[in-house]
Amino acid sequence: MRKMWTTCLTAVLSLSLLSACGQSSAPAGSGKAETPKQSEAAKPADSGSGGKKKFAIIFKNTGNPYGEKQMEGFKNAITELGGEPILKAPDQPTAEAQIKMIEELISQKVDSIAVVANDPDALQPALKKAMNAGIKVLSLDSAVNSKSRLVHINQADPERIGRVQIQAISDMIGGKGEIAVLSATSQATNQNTWIEWMKKELTDPKYKDIKLVKVAYGDDLRDKSVSETEALLKSYPNLKGIIAPTTVGIAAAGKVLTDKGLKDKVQLTGLGLPSEMAQYIESGVSQWMYLWNPIDVGYLAGYAADALVKGTITGKDGDKFKAGRLGDKTIVKDGEGTQIMLGDPFKFDAKNIAEWKKVY
Repeated sequence: MRKMWTTCLTAVLSLSLLSACGQSSAPAGSGKAETPKQSEAAKPADSGSGGKKKFAIIFKNTGNPYGEKQMEGFKNAITELGGEPILKAPDQPTAEAQIKMIEELISQKVDSIAVVANDPDALQPALKKAMNAGIKVLSLDSAVNSKSRLVHINQADPERIGRVQIQAISDMIGGKGEIAVLSATSQATNQNTWIEWMKKELTDPKYKDIKLVKVAYGDDLRDKSVSETEALLKSYPNLKGIIAPTTVGIAAAGKVLTDKGLKDKVQLTGLGLPSEMAQYIESGVSQWMYLWNPIDVGYLAGYAADALVKGTITGKDGDKFKAGRLGDKTIVKDGEGTQIMLGDPFKFDAKNIAEWKKVY
């Protein structure tokens, strides 16, 4: 009887062990099952561990329509490539907030980080730490310094962006009068580069009757950009034109000029989203302005990030890769670093704004 009891007990224990070994091998503590969307997704690109590669983008701050479009383009590209997009942006456009997010992404062991920098140099320690951990780092739109990234995605030639805005405001004010610039943050590398080219363009003798009286900073926050526009109008009652090379700033300035009935007194141009600026272009508050497609900027960054992770490119001058619907792209020199150029700035005016405001 004792022998039979021992044999039965042994059999029960063996069955229990076999049952335990047959359970799912999902990581302990994962706490979530794979969703239908995840299981139906396209095959991940070069996933050595069997899971999706993780591609993160960090924009300047939340509540920025331009940034939302940029992240949308990035997400579209990564989704096409079968990766997992991670979209992040702090509440305020500060380097400190972005550094915290970079640290979090390092802990999450993402494969790539694309950042729209709030400061060109302050992010360097965190980004170098990411690269030392094997994470592929690139910047887009607003660059970090060349030591903090492998490559930069540039929306258009900075010189042409800066010069064309001076040419535009000069045409609008008849080549004579006081003008001001309403920028984003004082540390924004793209804004500062464009403004430097604006100043160089102004050195041409044909602009001798135009005076740049102020560069103001709205920090890409709508309320502050409104306040800065109002301050410009109060401080410079003879102001003839405002250049706002920021989508938040130009829309804020357009509202102020509209509310104050100044469309015939103060001219406005810069870089804006067609959907936000259509009302001001149609009303004549802004005769025309420029931009590129922020969706394409993010999309190009997504494909570049994937190419870096796959090893198709390393970020060196001359590297080439296919960027989905944008076609073939080549990496070129950019000072001490390298960049990938999207294209030329595009002019939006009363003739085409109705068409483009439906796009973005």
